[in-house]
Amino acid sequence: MNWLLPEHIADALPAEAARIESLRRRLLDLFRVHGYELVLPPLLEHLDSLLTGSGQDLRLRTFKLVDQLSGRTLGVRADITPQVARIDAHLLNRQGVTRLCYCDSVLHTLPAALGASREPIQLGAELYGHAGVAADREVIRLMAAILAAAEVSAARIDLGHVAVFRALAAAAGVDGELEATLLLLLQGKDLPGLADTCRRLDEPWRSALLALPELYGGADILARAGRELPALPEIVTALATLQELQASLPDLPLSYDLADLRGYHYHNGVVFAAYCPGHSTAIARGGRYDGVGSVFGRARPATGFSLDLRELARLTASVPQPGAILAPCAAAGSSLAQTIAALRAEGAVVVELLPGESGSEGPACDRRLVEQDGQWLLANIDRDGSG
Repeated sequence: MNWLLPEHIADALPAEAARIESLRRRLLDLFRVHGYELVLPPLLEHLDSLLTGSGQDLRLRTFKLVDQLSGRTLGVRADITPQVARIDAHLLNRQGVTRLCYCDSVLHTLPAALGASREPIQLGAELYGHAGVAADREVIRLMAAILAAAEVSAARIDLGHVAVFRALAAAAGVDGELEATLLLLLQGKDLPGLADTCRRLDEPWRSALLALPELYGGADILARAGRELPALPEIVTALATLQELQASLPDLPLSYDLADLRGYHYHNGVVFAAYCPGHSTAIARGGRYDGVGSVFGRARPATGFSLDLRELARLTASVPQPGAILAPCAAAGSSLAQTIAALRAEGAVVVELLPGESGSEGPACDRRLVEQDGQWLLANIDRDGSG
């Protein structure tokens, strides 16, 4: 049974691996033409660096081990975003706007959702050095473009703002334990539990917190939130930011969820999540996390998004690929070898058969090279395998 893999860990067999790799190349090219530079952070880092500013959730999802060289505790990354923030703040050290992208495997101690892999392929983009709404708009639009390029267009993009809950919690004077409880209840849309927990709070904070799960829906939600929530400066600013995004992204299917607080301890501004048909949870998530580079000696405004490329690839339609070409084993320098090299240079898949190999396994072949009057020509392979 030593061939069995750990739970929620899986191989990608040829068809899936080809779909993932094709999608990866296409999406990284899209990042490139938008000015996002590719970085490749390491799989392992010192644990304190890896978990910087990420909160307890990421700490619990990170595999830990001891470095045999230094004796220090290392972590296998569960999220690439903190690594990219370190690169921006400490290694690149640019003064202006920096746009970075990445795509690589991460590892989780537990699956993030029912049926999810513990080894997602995290693809994402981060924009550093701009604190304005224009940067949030660019990243949201880029996320939508990435999904459209994968032919998995977003049916809706939920926007929220963590400052709304944070301002209410601070005004109500809740302690850390109660804040954590309220977060869980809001994320689970547990209205009875929320009502029971909020009984101890004074008005108007109790009614405002109870209203948050109901502040979910289309463009009218922002006006309604303005009427129902206290006019705390942080809330007024947050709603104004969401209204500005709404006005500047009229072509995207925006909706609003003021109780979406995933990543609450990490994000500190606009948060967003894209949903598509056939997928029960968000296919891509992101938001603003200003100041994340401060522990590396340089606080920077930052916003970005990420998704699981494995999951995205499962939602994409399989594109029929041209069949491969069978060729006899070619002697070096022969006309057959030259023909094979020319076909491969054009992007064709040519399987050069070894002695005794039938070519019945491996890539599906629909043509073969046959010699005719001293030239090597392509001939179709019939269904019975003959040419």
